[in-house]
This record gives sequence, C-alpha cells and structure tokens, in this order.
Amino acid sequence: LVSGGSDATIKLWDLEQWSGDPALPSPYVPVASIPRADGRQLDSASGSASGHRFGITHLSFYPFDSAAFLSSSFDHTLKLWSTAAARVSGTFDLGTKVYTHAISPIASHILVACGTQHPAVRLVDLRSSAAVQSLVSPGQIGGSAGATLSVAWSPVHEHVLVSGSVDGAVRIWDVRKSSGLVGLLDQEDNGLDASPSMFSESEASQGRMLRYSARAHTGPVNGLTWTDDGAYIVSAGHDRRIRVWDAATGANTLASFGPTIRNSQMGSLTMFVSPVGLTPPRQELLFFSNEAEILVMDLHEGSIVTRLRGMGPSVATVGARTVKNRLTGIVWRGAGGCGSSSGVVMGGTNAPGGIYSGHSDGQIRTWLPQLAGLDAEDEDSSSHEAAEARQKKRKALDNTFKSLMGKQITFS
Repeated sequence: LVSGGSDATIKLWDLEQWSGDPALPSPYVPVASIPRADGRQLDSASGSASGHRFGITHLSFYPFDSAAFLSSSFDHTLKLWSTAAARVSGTFDLGTKVYTHAISPIASHILVACGTQHPAVRLVDLRSSAAVQSLVSPGQIGGSAGATLSVAWSPVHEHVLVSGSVDGAVRIWDVRKSSGLVGLLDQEDNGLDASPSMFSESEASQGRMLRYSARAHTGPVNGLTWTDDGAYIVSAGHDRRIRVWDAATGANTLASFGPTIRNSQMGSLTMFVSPVGLTPPRQELLFFSNEAEILVMDLHEGSIVTRLRGMGPSVATVGARTVKNRLTGIVWRGAGGCGSSSGVVMGGTNAPGGIYSGHSDGQIRTWLPQLAGLDAEDEDSSSHEAAEARQKKRKALDNTFKSLMGKQITFS
C-alpha cells in the first residue's frame, strides 16, 4: 500500500506484515518513507527534487506492474517512482496545482490524464517525458469551466476518458481525435449530448453539434468512476448528488441516492464500484466517501446497504489547526487481477481487510468484511476435540430451546 499526506510525505506499507501470533496486535510500520522536499534536495539519479514540497493529492500504482507508482501534488508536479527503491524516476512540472491523475488500466499507450487548476485536461506521456496534449473544448475558452477535479479512463475503450470540472460538466474525450471532445453528460436530457454513437469513428458521428452548456451537476464534479465492465459512469458533485449514467447512450439512469450524501471538499473525491463477479449483474455496490462515514449503496437502486462508521475522534489536529476528522480517501484491496478493481476477493494472502481508508487525523483504517455462516464453518472440522465441542454445544442449545418452548420431554 502507498499513502501520502498533506505534509507532503509518502509511505510504503507491507500489508502482509504479521506478528505470527493472531492473539497479539500487529502494528504496521512503513517499509519505506519519502520525506517532504525542501526545494534544495535533488535526487542524484534524476536531478529533480526527491520528494514533493506540498500536500499529496493522489497516488496510484502503475496498473501493469506494481514496481512503479505515480503521485501528484499541490506543488504543480506529477512524479513517477520506483517502488522497490522508493526513488523518483521522473518529474513532470505542469505549472499549476494537480488535483488528481489517472492512467488507463488497459491501454497500450502510457498517457497519464491530470486534472489541474487549469480548465484543460493535461495528458502526460511517460515515454516522451512531456505533457503532449491539452484537452480543451470550445466551451472552456477563457477558463470559464474552472479547475478539473476528477478524471477517469474507460476500462474497455483505451482512448476514452471522462473528466469533471468546477462548472458541473462531465466531458467525454477521445484522445485520438483532433478536437478531443466527444460529448457532455446532461442531467436535463435522456442521452449524451453528442454524436449518435459515443464511440463511433464514422464521419456521421461529427454531424451533430454539441451543446456546450450541458451540465451533469449543478455544482463542481469532483468524483468519477466506471463500473469494471464499462457499462456505467458514476459521477458525484457538490450538489450532493450521485448520478449513474449509461455509458453507451449517456442517459441518466435516474438512480436516487437520497438526502444523506455529503460532498463539499474542493478536491478529488474517491469512490469505487464493486468488481464484476463479486455481486450478480445489476446488483453492483457503490462505496462512497461520505465525509465521516463510508456508505455502501446499491448502484442502481440508490438504497443504503450499510454504513461503515468508527472513524475515531470527531476533530483532528493538522499542524496548528483543528479540523473536522473526515475521510480523505478509500481504496479497495483485492486478491489480484488485471484490468479490474484488483480482483473480486477481498483481502490478500492473510486477508487483513478489503477496504483501506485515510483520515484527517493521520490514521489509515482497515475494514474487514464480516461473513455470515454457521459457527462450525469457522472451526477446524478435522479436529476430534472440535467435533466433540460442537456436539455438546448443539445439545445444550437444543435443550435450552425446548425448555423455552415448553416442550421438553424427559425419558426415564
């Protein structure tokens, strides 16, 4: 696991660390720590600052090989790191605050999409070490769209990207096209405000004029994610709404998540959908950072399945300030897999947890699924002593039940 803080530090954790005795607590310690750079320390290999100077905004492993990971920061930079050496391999200065970044889980290209304080989506090519392209729509001329707070690549179309901006728009891009923009999601319409086929490459797809005033939310859009099969796009905004969109048509599915949604941070918000295979089709779960709790909701019905609470103290001290202790990020841990949300099985080799959450109080918390089942399933069925203990327990429970029901029968 890689984590970053508002103090600009980055830490790497071995999640398989274990004390050897399940009865004893096993405190985790970082296997590597990258301190905040003071602006003068340079990495001898790359000649660039070894760490970030300001708060970390987003971290992600390279999707095809965990030997590398990416970090973005308020110090205007995107950095590529070697995981084993905890050393920077490349630094990309984007000239403005970087709120988030994303790299395609399936693409042959190595483009990193960055959401920054500038309205344009910046594309950084890791091969050429340059920001090769800026995605700007005509409706964004003059910077009226504001910052780009969220970006997400399609898990099935390697050149398709969605972005969310302060102006409430969710834009869909095809990075192969000269204009880039394919369409905008519109909360007032029943489909994508774009060409008849969102991913069509035909000349006819250029025939319909875009309505650049289309908005997906009435407030800034700071959360975007896809379902693993690419069938749906999920967006979240400051209007306290979560919307689910049909990716093929751009239609709002009108899923209603109720009045409990809390979303006000001016930065990227993390949420994810349960991987394909974990739940039946059309029964996916949405895991959402709801400030002081994690909401687990039915993606299509909007109903709350459960609330994950227990975030520690209600306030946290950050430097000299006292702030509300809220979620700063959540991440899914699976048992491996490629091109999806890291596998469908929660936990790893020793299953220490399925979800990890970061908090304003500087803590990382682990959430372990509680599986329903008979007591016998949790015991060693091969043990003779365990079998006898189960038999005695069942007999005692059976006698107690019969006594309570007034039907106890004694044979002499």
